[in-house]
Amino acid sequence: MSSRILIIGAGRSSTALINYALENSEELGWNVTVADADPAVAAEKVNGHPRGQTAWLDVTKTNDRRELIGRSDIVVSLLPAHLHIEVAQECIRLKKHLVTASYVSQELYRLGDEARNRELMFMGEMGLDPGIDHMSAMQRINAIREMGGKVTAFKSFTGGLISPESNDNPWGYKFTWNPRNVVLAGQGTAQYLDEGKLKYLPYYRLFQNTWNVEVDGIGKFEAYANRDSLLYRDQYGLNDIPTILRGTLRYPGYCAAWNALVRIGMTDGDFPILDSANITYHELMEALAPSGAGSVKDRIAAMLKLEPKGEVMKRLTWLGLFRKKRIRLKGATPALILENLLLDKWKLQPDDKDLIVMQHQIDYELDGKEKRDVSNLVMKGENAKDTAMSRLVGLPLGIFVRLMTQQKIHSTGVHIPTMREVYEPVLEEMEQYGLKFTHHTVDL
Repeated sequence: MSSRILIIGAGRSSTALINYALENSEELGWNVTVADADPAVAAEKVNGHPRGQTAWLDVTKTNDRRELIGRSDIVVSLLPAHLHIEVAQECIRLKKHLVTASYVSQELYRLGDEARNRELMFMGEMGLDPGIDHMSAMQRINAIREMGGKVTAFKSFTGGLISPESNDNPWGYKFTWNPRNVVLAGQGTAQYLDEGKLKYLPYYRLFQNTWNVEVDGIGKFEAYANRDSLLYRDQYGLNDIPTILRGTLRYPGYCAAWNALVRIGMTDGDFPILDSANITYHELMEALAPSGAGSVKDRIAAMLKLEPKGEVMKRLTWLGLFRKKRIRLKGATPALILENLLLDKWKLQPDDKDLIVMQHQIDYELDGKEKRDVSNLVMKGENAKDTAMSRLVGLPLGIFVRLMTQQKIHSTGVHIPTMREVYEPVLEEMEQYGLKFTHHTVDL
């Protein structure tokens, strides 16, 4: 039986998914369409494959969207998260399955009954984080339960980083996924549970609260709280658990420097800077700094209570924030100015290798003893095109679509991949692509 697969979005994370779909298309009887607002990018990734074709798509244009989705059986959306709902509503109307790597919004969950009534599967959070984190966590939690253990604490940390041999800037970071998402990361309030106490972290405090995480063979990282950890108590079957935390990993020093950007006002996406096309970065910093004597840099450092020659100020200076160079962006917000600056400074060079690190710490009680199950995933990319990020986001999507076309998925409605029928075969096939978790147990 042939299947028509529509992949919407040919950006950074799509490469491995498109390759998987095309490489398996003959055997699986797939015809693959890659749609993007930039057809040249899609064409480069399809690369003349006989079972691949490309299409131009501005997803906000209803007729074009409807026509492409109408000609498909399964839609994989790699669009920015806020655009999924348009695609999802179209998939409901046209009775098409939908798979995404993004967080499932409340709006999308509300389509659950309609999707079930139409026997449709809408699978979200089917990438890396969210995605592989859910699948690998459920596999470990269920293994502990099957031994008779009672889970008492769950902590999970993931980072999309740069590999040490390609780490040549003071931030220890380069873009391997959507730059806008990096600049806006953490906006809103993060919440988690700590020994039975509910904890809220508003954005302006998020990067001041970090945890140290050590990963065997790789080294030390710092983590900050990732969104709403409480969403997953129910999904993981951990409703009675006193501690649950999901965090994002960075190299040490990153969070303090990003916190400085937050406090200066550089991550604000709400107000445009007057005459931003003509002023310099230095003039913008002057506008954001308190008035008074001394250089702009010294006044910013004093405002932040930082050493003017300390590590954080070195990182800000390296970005070029104090240079007398024109911004050249019309009507831009500070967040857009920062994103534009970082696109240049944090660009992945052709031979750079990225690094994905994930760690789960699951505390449990067994036979009157307290133990911790630690699992680590470490994967390096090959280069700027074949990144570990692209593999770990794209391949689970591709494998899940294969399971669907082979009628191996029986659930319907809106889901995330916490069901055994999903995570067991996906994680098993991912091992062929270098996904390997190591586990060890420590006594507490």
